[in-house]
Amino acid sequence: MRLLYVADGRSPIALAWLEHFAAGGHEVHLVSTRPCAPRIDLASLSIVSIGPGSGQRTGAAPSRSRRRLALLTALRHWVGPLAVRRAAPVLERRIEEVRPDLVHALRIPFEGMLAAAARPKAPLLISVWGNDFTLHAPSTPLMRSSTRRALACADGLHADCRRDVRLAAAWGLRGGRPTLTLPGNGGVRREVFRPMDVARPEKRQPLPGWTAAAGLVLNPRGLRAYMRTDTFFRAAPRVLGQAPDTDFAAVGMVGDPEVLAWVESLGLGSRTRLLPAQDAAGMAALFRAAHVSVSPSVHDGTPNTLLEAMACGCVPVAGDLESIREWIVDGENGLLVDATSPEDLAQAIVRALKDEGWRTWAARRNLEIISERADYEQGMRRAEAFYRELAG
Repeated sequence: MRLLYVADGRSPIALAWLEHFAAGGHEVHLVSTRPCAPRIDLASLSIVSIGPGSGQRTGAAPSRSRRRLALLTALRHWVGPLAVRRAAPVLERRIEEVRPDLVHALRIPFEGMLAAAARPKAPLLISVWGNDFTLHAPSTPLMRSSTRRALACADGLHADCRRDVRLAAAWGLRGGRPTLTLPGNGGVRREVFRPMDVARPEKRQPLPGWTAAAGLVLNPRGLRAYMRTDTFFRAAPRVLGQAPDTDFAAVGMVGDPEVLAWVESLGLGSRTRLLPAQDAAGMAALFRAAHVSVSPSVHDGTPNTLLEAMACGCVPVAGDLESIREWIVDGENGLLVDATSPEDLAQAIVRALKDEGWRTWAARRNLEIISERADYEQGMRRAEAFYRELAG
């Protein structure tokens, strides 16, 4: 197939799709909304800028405070739809040049909006990610109308949770349009995200240069506007009051002034490591070293880090959201909490740290879930079949 992707070419999620279909012999064209240089054998690469960036990408880029990210997100909600209208003619010309069998836009704001505005003659598949409907779509009048317009133009929908398939219909996806529910990046690469021997949890080893601790609690999510990072740090002293040998690690937060202020004011310096963003191998090593992975989000779909933690045998503690409940049964294979409550989060972390037998059982159950529902190779085979259905 001749495929044209509209995506942020820096995104690890986008790269997972590009890599699979380029390696599979398909003709893969990328129109990226951000400057990028992916190491993938692409048929072509074009850049169509649509305004100020947001979020954090894998790599060594410095982290940004949650407050600044919230302001930047709000700015994009007002400016983004206008930037899409200006960029649409450029994408329209590129689609006419490539003449793809399928156009796939990876997430609604703002790639899906851009692809819809370009009015492709080829079938249009739009991927929706965890915050598209609950955080972004209702934020401003232009975001609401642009979201509805994008879904009305979509010939198919890919969502990372069943909740968003339901919400898509309420936001304008036409009846009878085919849908695919699949992790955002296709699934977990189990050759990378693999567990230790869960039957012998005493073999868990600290990372090089780290002191062995009774428990390691990892926050893998970085600084994001919808993450209650403050809850994570305010829970830490409560955890230490009951499990004083616990260490905490936070990815994508090194050097951030707001985070450093939390660590200092809460007296967490000796027990906390602030880390730069990690590549896949680095994240897998952290998950294998950690006992608990924490995701205090108030908006989410299916976080890739949730599935990766499960694949590595690290017990998840996450915000109690409808989308997360599609993967986690509270008290069975993980724990769900009020992401705004440091006390709730601390109690869940302590419970997970102290119940080694339950952690071992939960790790085994999570491996079964990943094997059944979130394997990357299986997921991409389903995606390819879906592509052929739409293109046909």
